[in-house]
This record gives sequence, structure tokens and C-alpha cells, in this order.
Amino acid sequence: MINVDKLNKSFGSLHVLKDIDFTVRESDVVCLIGASGSGKSTLLRCLNFLEIKDNGTITIADEVINPKTHDLNKVRQRVGMVFQHFNLFPHKTVIENVIEAPTQLKKLSKEEALRHGKELLQKVGLADKENVYPSKLSGGQKQRVAIARALAMKPEIMLFDEPTSALDPELVGEVLSTMKELAEEGMTMVVVTHEMGFAKEVADWVVYMHDGRIVEVGKPDDLFNHPKEKRTQEFLNAVL
Repeated sequence: MINVDKLNKSFGSLHVLKDIDFTVRESDVVCLIGASGSGKSTLLRCLNFLEIKDNGTITIADEVINPKTHDLNKVRQRVGMVFQHFNLFPHKTVIENVIEAPTQLKKLSKEEALRHGKELLQKVGLADKENVYPSKLSGGQKQRVAIARALAMKPEIMLFDEPTSALDPELVGEVLSTMKELAEEGMTMVVVTHEMGFAKEVADWVVYMHDGRIVEVGKPDDLFNHPKEKRTQEFLNAVL
């Protein structure tokens, strides 16, 4: 579903991603872990073309994406993204937030968008909140609306950028359980997370990044219990 080859990205003199090689197969759940500043979020933003790579190739579902010639809005319809901060429209109700993109970008009829939107709110456990404004929701509820909104575009791949880090601890579980359900349904997911328990339980692969490079990739059991690289061991000793 995703293949990244020799990806580099700099911001001015700061070299943030260094020769990244990265593959995600269909229905894989891949968790990116590492200290803040290691390049995880920048990698995710490059996969959604919110940041444009300096060089290297990004292939989405067997198609090499060229930012100069591809319609990136169309690419983003296939690759949904959920951010740390929910970015909901405050002046629109929950259901209006969910149906905005399908009706505007995919030109879905309002009836069809509403039907699908209500199904998605049911899926994320918020069917009773469809006419509520975001200001009346908890952080965990807002993030679940953001997930429903991303799913409304029927993406092939979902990217999550630290989706629980802005939440109070007691609200983290409800967002992670929604993500677990998506994983069980076979959604291809790449998740930047500090939730090591989630990575252990749900990931097919865990990728440890440090200083803009991928240091180690492994199955959760191998990477968490028997890391091969000294840097990985040091990081895990600090966070577990």
C-alpha cells in the first residue's frame, strides 16, 4: 500500500528525514515510535503530501506519486489523516463536520453522505452526538469525530499523528479502542504514538526512529522484548 524509497526532507539546514526506506502492506498496522524530534510526524506528513519531500520516491498502492503532476487532493482522499489536535470546524455540528468533505470533494449527495456519516458516528460510539457542536464534546469525543470524518472519505490508508497525546489520560482508552476496531476490520494504518501498550497489542510492525533515521523494525514482541539495536534498548529502557 505504501512504499518509500530513499526519502529525504530538510527544513532549511535541519535534515529531518535521512534516506528513509519504509514499506506498509495492505491491512498492516505499523506504529512509529521514538523520541520527539526523531522525524516520525514529518514522515507521516510526507506520506500525505502535507510536506513535500526533497528527494526519494513515495508509492501509494502501486502508483509513484509526483507532487508536480498528481492532484494531491485526490491522493489525500485515498490517504486519510487524523491529527493530534482535532481540527474540527467549531461552527458546524458533529454530523456537518463528518459530511463536509464527502459532499464538497467527492460530490456525494447530501442524503448519501448523511446516511454514511450516521453509520460512522455509530461506529465510533457517537450516534447520540450528531447535532452537537464540538465545543460541547470532550477531547476523546472530538478525536473520535475526527476519525469518523477521515473515514467518511473511504480512504484506503489511515495515518494517525499522535492521536491521543492532546487528551487527558482517562480519555485515551476510548480513542484507542476505536482504532483497535479499525485494525481488526483490516484498515491499513500508520500510527505515530507514545502509547507503547497500544503498539504492543495492535501493531503488526513497530518502527523505531531516531535522529531522522529508521533504526530498527520488528514485530512488537521482538522489538519490545529483544531489541537488536543499542539505541532501541536505550529508548525502551527510558519509556517502559
